[in-house]
Amino acid sequence: MTSLISSQKENLVYDRQQWQQGYQSQPNEYDYFIDEIEGKVPEELQGTLFRNGPGLLDVQGTPLQHPFDGDGMICAVSFLPNGKVHFRNRFVRTEGYIQEQKAGKMIYRGVFGTQKPGGWLNNIFDTNVKNIANTNVIYWGKKLLALWEAAEPYRLNPNSLETIGKDYLDGVLSSGDSISAHPCFDPSCEFDEGQPCLVNFSIKPGLSSKITIYEFAPDGSLLRQHSHTVPGFSFIHDFAITPHYCLFLQNPVSFNPLPYILGFKGAGECVNFHPNKPSKLIIIPRNASDEKVKTLETNSGFIFHHVNAFEEGNNIYLDSICYESLPQVQPDTNYKQTDFDNLDPGQIYRFKINIDQETVDKEIIESRCCEFPYINPNNVGRKYRYLFTGTAHQNQGNAPLQAILKLDLLTGKKQLHSFAPQGYVSEPIFVPKPNATDEDQGWILVMVYDGYKHRSDIVILDGENLEKDPISTLHLKHHIPYGLHGSWTSEVFI
Repeated sequence: MTSLISSQKENLVYDRQQWQQGYQSQPNEYDYFIDEIEGKVPEELQGTLFRNGPGLLDVQGTPLQHPFDGDGMICAVSFLPNGKVHFRNRFVRTEGYIQEQKAGKMIYRGVFGTQKPGGWLNNIFDTNVKNIANTNVIYWGKKLLALWEAAEPYRLNPNSLETIGKDYLDGVLSSGDSISAHPCFDPSCEFDEGQPCLVNFSIKPGLSSKITIYEFAPDGSLLRQHSHTVPGFSFIHDFAITPHYCLFLQNPVSFNPLPYILGFKGAGECVNFHPNKPSKLIIIPRNASDEKVKTLETNSGFIFHHVNAFEEGNNIYLDSICYESLPQVQPDTNYKQTDFDNLDPGQIYRFKINIDQETVDKEIIESRCCEFPYINPNNVGRKYRYLFTGTAHQNQGNAPLQAILKLDLLTGKKQLHSFAPQGYVSEPIFVPKPNATDEDQGWILVMVYDGYKHRSDIVILDGENLEKDPISTLHLKHHIPYGLHGSWTSEVFI
């Protein structure tokens, strides 16, 4: 593939009808070895790719108002030592999923706007939320956990994906507690003699918001836990870490629950974005006894996801995907009819935070429409050179994600691998090669929906040269709806 993409392909645009097909439900559960493979799967690539996302975009024929309200479906792609690759998908058997499947109808409202049939009279005062376990999936402490930020994790059998049940992280959580779907993996924690650890958080929003930070050892045991109260309502989906800090961007939003309580709107539709107000950057020391929490102000727009953060001298650098406004599905509209031209694209900004002077400066480092950033996991919280992200095919405006972009932060060089016009990408997962010596020595694993053939592929790209043809393309026998997040483990489960 030529640099950035051939001029002939540059004129191609996505087909809206094909893009919409990627939001069709996948009610079936599969279990098979992938036998249609182009290219050759690298012999060194051994382990399991887990992915999570909404598998049902309707409940017994009643369409969802927003895809994020869909029941979670886990995919496991196992790369075996003998070169074979196995695929399996299963729904997370949450209490709500089981109840609705048994009842044959929708019995829960969705957080992002889905209402039960029957109008506001059938939704008024119903604030019972279904745990949909649809956002992320991680393997940590010998547990496979499906995560959704508004409730407890669900534990699954990593070999079969069968649901074991709610997991309270060995007593760290209590019934009704929640934990974020965006943990950070510290590859070498200074507080634990260089051992890796998992850092996560929970938020209890209100007039003031309580942020609790948890750090877990590789065996799943709790290492540290501390809580902090910050003023104002918090809509925080993601965070970033450095060796010494946790960084949160508190978006300038407010929440009016009345339309939700009265049955007119979903809770997510009651979040109001205030573009003229500053965001608050909350800096919490990971060692709670070291320093006090600092809160600084900056104009950042709206942020769902961060790329990474690192320390350099007295400065902290935070790279994030920023929107000028909150991308939100309005009531009585169809998300499949999204007008991309009237939505602000996500763009990557770098925030420079001077801890001593308590100042924040920002600059744009990638203007192309992008989302779902990923880096080499060995560089989380550290200075890094390369980032990989889903991006639009064209370099201006807003559009569906149809390509993977590699950005060299040292030289500014960019590489693009586009699947346009019929391909639509998910979050790229970077897997370092064994004994790699360079940061980009590894493979990019990405699930791509083929809108022309209405099926999905697992594509393996070369992290060092993204412009090359795929190393391997594994064709599934069916489609997987657009997903959210996933993770890689070097353990092979089948």
